[in-house]
Amino acid sequence: MSEVPSMDEAVSSGQGAPPLVIDIRGATKVFNPGKSNQVEALDEIDLSVGPGEFITLIGPSGCGKSTLLRLVASLIPPSTGTVQVNAKPAEQARLDRDYGMAFQTAGLFDWRTVTKNIELPLELMGWSRGARRRRAAEMLELVKLSEFANHHPSELSGGMQQRVAIARALSFSPSLLLMDEPFGALDEMTREHMQDELLRIWKETETTVVFVTHSIPEAVYLSTQVVVMSPRPGGIASVIDVDLGDRNASTRDDPAFFTKVTEVRTALRKVEE
Repeated sequence: MSEVPSMDEAVSSGQGAPPLVIDIRGATKVFNPGKSNQVEALDEIDLSVGPGEFITLIGPSGCGKSTLLRLVASLIPPSTGTVQVNAKPAEQARLDRDYGMAFQTAGLFDWRTVTKNIELPLELMGWSRGARRRRAAEMLELVKLSEFANHHPSELSGGMQQRVAIARALSFSPSLLLMDEPFGALDEMTREHMQDELLRIWKETETTVVFVTHSIPEAVYLSTQVVVMSPRPGGIASVIDVDLGDRNASTRDDPAFFTKVTEVRTALRKVEE
């Protein structure tokens, strides 16, 4: 049986790079068009995201970060332009369950155990009881919560609840994870711990991540690229590459980290002038 060529081998042999996970071209979003309460939320968005990237969206409040995430998830359609996920329309990618989502609130059901919460999307997808239980156990091991399998969400801390939410979002092995300020409600120390946990999970699963945040240090610490958005109607002001190597406890004290934080902060100040 022949092996699947690596990315480098594919490029060198002329097969080209793998298809983009996200490809947005000329996307706009206008809410209530033609009415007195019309809102132009997004304007001419062009954004490409490759496999395995960790992309953070950051910008002024109301610039359309969450709206852009919802376009990718096909929770709302663009007014104009195209949004593709895994080389197909975003709506088809949603039907094919190509992505998982995690929000600021974990959104767990307290009448279900931790295991049953993780199993929920698998149950809806028609997985057998045994397959659901095995997959939930794997995901609990991934997020280091195996000993809490039979607990209920109200018995967990906020950070633990978010880890369960991430496990649920990844339970069916989506190629893309969409995260809308998932750590915004956590205290600073828990937030930093969750950032490290998310990076560990990202590396282990090789899932592409798009992450919305208002925190510049968080954006820099997590990302391979920071996408800086302009005020409403939101656009892409700049895309800043972040190459800090493997992130760990010393990264936040590294001069290179502070340099990159300053670069992102400067880009945000420019869009707000």
